[in-house]
Amino acid sequence: MEIGAITGYIDAAQVVLYVFWAFFFFIIYYLIQENKREGYPLDTDSLDPTKRRKIAGITSIPSPKTFVMEDGTTYSAPDLSRADTRTLNVRELSGGAGFPVEPDGNPLLAGVGPGSYAERADVPDMTIHGTPKIIPMHIAEGFHVDENDPDPRGMQVIGADGKSGGVVTELWVDPAEHLIRFLEVQVADGKTALFPINLVRISRRTGEVTVRVLQSTQFDGIPALKNPHQVTRLEEEKIFGYFGAGTLYGMPGRTEPIV
Repeated sequence: MEIGAITGYIDAAQVVLYVFWAFFFFIIYYLIQENKREGYPLDTDSLDPTKRRKIAGITSIPSPKTFVMEDGTTYSAPDLSRADTRTLNVRELSGGAGFPVEPDGNPLLAGVGPGSYAERADVPDMTIHGTPKIIPMHIAEGFHVDENDPDPRGMQVIGADGKSGGVVTELWVDPAEHLIRFLEVQVADGKTALFPINLVRISRRTGEVTVRVLQSTQFDGIPALKNPHQVTRLEEEKIFGYFGAGTLYGMPGRTEPIV
């Protein structure tokens, strides 16, 4: 037999090739399994949570793995107990699956379409120092509005209907990123609400803040905060969901054809 041959039909090169193939397929399988730690199993799109079927794909769901977070808490993934079991506030426009649906009740709070949001943890997003990441500017050390920029505090907030629905009272900043994240606005009945800074326009010329996605009468429906000095991840999701819904449902004509 030649050098490297194990038998008359198998040699070392063949063994190395087969080992490589086995290792390659194992890596593919491993990556597919690790990819299923979030978002799986998939749910069918039945509006009734009790009728949704679980779909795992061609491979099974991996066994849970526990991760130790920076703050000392633990997080297990996958965790089937965290599955979204919310009943959608919509009604079907047709009896078949896959057809459009429309919100049932207040479309800005239905949590569907552009107003949908994820059920994130109801705790503040934290910095590496263990402090809330997004806070009012008056408790953020070293932050102020540059004299060359317009200060929106005290400005009227104008909705898509051209009317004022509140007054800016404070700015909420992200000290870690050195960014303004929200405007705090006093709306109807003395309530306050957070407006995402990237969904408003601040005008030095008119001295007003413009919001195009919502009407002034809809400002008081923006989800409120439990703590006036911090916003949780879930509250952020709900606020952005409310404004997202306004892009489609904020004005009656937005759901109608352009032509």
